[in-house]
Amino acid sequence: MTKSGLIEEVARRTPHISKKDTEVVVNTIFDAMIEALRSGDRIEIRGFGSFQVKIREARDGRNPKTGDPVHITAKRTPFFKVGKELKEMVDDAPKASDDDDEEDDDETSARASA
Repeated sequence: MTKSGLIEEVARRTPHISKKDTEVVVNTIFDAMIEALRSGDRIEIRGFGSFQVKIREARDGRNPKTGDPVHITAKRTPFFKVGKELKEMVDDAPKASDDDDEEDDDETSARASA
């Protein structure tokens, strides 16, 4: 799902609010989350998960193409930890690709026996 898809879904579920107002609400939520993370705050959404900023220390690495040593500066990185309830809901959901996998397995078996 994309941001515009999220806006469409929220607008569909709240017909008493215009699509333009729905877009403003979604953008406001994201802006508030970004500002909270920028200031070092942790965001916790019960049943969904939590966002926080992790600090990656400076380190020495290697350029994978040339093998030359490269200094990697310290940086702040957003990190998401999924909540228990979301994890369980996703795990309980039927898998959309089960039928596709079976067809792929049949095709692979047919090629292998040919």
